[in-house]
Amino acid sequence: MRVVLQRVNRAQLTVEGLAPRSIGEGLVAFLGVVRGDTEAQADFLADKICHLRIFKDEDDKMNRSLLDVGGQLLVVSNFTLGTDCKRGRRPSFDMAAPPELALALYQRLVEKARALGVTVETGEFGEHMHVLVENDGPVNIILDTERIGK
Repeated sequence: MRVVLQRVNRAQLTVEGLAPRSIGEGLVAFLGVVRGDTEAQADFLADKICHLRIFKDEDDKMNRSLLDVGGQLLVVSNFTLGTDCKRGRRPSFDMAAPPELALALYQRLVEKARALGVTVETGEFGEHMHVLVENDGPVNIILDTERIGK
């Protein structure tokens, strides 16, 4: 699984025909599920996202987690994170998980984050979405279970 995290002051997601979803201070997690990903990886990433110390403390050091600051989480499915751009100029999406697996792991990560006590908003899986982000920092972190051993 691959996640691009953005620390935000606020974010809003819209999908045509549906009410907007928004968060205040917190994280936007663009989540890509790749072939071979597992429930254990979804659990690991939910825990990592919620406990990653990337918010400032009283000494202006990144020492507080999403849970510590009472921040919110917006999880956005993003199959384009399952791309391979090694050859040619057109990305290959062969690494992206099939939709049924990707949806199940996306939902699992969301539920695990909620179980940890985080307020979570979501995008609409498989839909075209518009995401407005007010990045804070900017702080952007890439998590990839293939690279962090889970």
